Amino acid sequence: MARALLITNPIAARTNESTPQRVARYLARSGWSLDVALTTGPEDAREMTRQAITSGVDVVAVFAGDGTTMQAAAALVGTEVPLALIPGGTGNLLAGNLRIPASPPRAAQILMSGRRRRIDLGRVVLPDGEHYFGVAAGAGVDAQVMGSTATADKRRWGIGAYWASTFRVLPGLRSTECRITVDGTPFDVRAALVLVMNCGEMIPPLIRIRPDIAIDDGVLDLVAVTADSVWEGIRGLCRVVIDGRRAVIRETPYLRYARGTRITVEPADQLPVQFDGDPVGVTPFTAEVVPGCLTVMAP
Repeated sequence: MARALLITNPIAARTNESTPQRVARYLARSGWSLDVALTTGPEDAREMTRQAITSGVDVVAVFAGDGTTMQAAAALVGTEVPLALIPGGTGNLLAGNLRIPASPPRAAQILMSGRRRRIDLGRVVLPDGEHYFGVAAGAGVDAQVMGSTATADKRRWGIGAYWASTFRVLPGLRSTECRITVDGTPFDVRAALVLVMNCGEMIPPLIRIRPDIAIDDGVLDLVAVTADSVWEGIRGLCRVVIDGRRAVIRETPYLRYARGTRITVEPADQLPVQFDGDPVGVTPFTAEVVPGCLTVMAP
């Protein structure tokens, strides 16, 4: 009998008690056994996944947000055990980029009917250990927005809570001098936002950063936006959105693109940092791609 572990974060934005029960019933009808584990702290999902791998589980499913999902993914890196994503958080951006349905019951069906797909992850080594991101690492205004959005607001308003935080943060938008090194080649840029992307869509499927970014292309993509006012911030966002729909990417004096396997971000002033929506400290940081290191269940 096939075995699955379902990890759920009870305080994530869209989790509820009935969904794990529905997943368990679905798997039971298909001849699977299911263990359900609830997280109580930020490192729980990683340790639960490690224990599940040791016990011989066939699939690890996560019903939570991107933060809990990436904790489980970190323990699955380099193994053959696949990760099944069941959206239960605010953004669930990795699931969106993989076109996994937003409905948890429909997403759970991919445990049985989906295919295995190997994807890249970004890796950053910090003093507290290795961190991975599936969608993006960001420094600057986006990390400020993520860090200032309360959990209670995310549960109440969903992704709308981030937009409210954005409007609060934008009046103080300022750029700082940044030294960015891509595969050993440095360049300088003034930036209020630096994104190191592993996926092409920042808000699936509405905001695509570049049309040629793929989650399994073996590289990371850099986007640096210069903005010193609300208007300049909106201008930069609009330019990114427009470019994301075009086959040809145009650099401007306020928008810089780059691509490589190892990217270092070193601002003159420390900037807050987020990995897949979770605040993780401040700059500087170095991100490198780990090609094909994670197996996921995809439609």
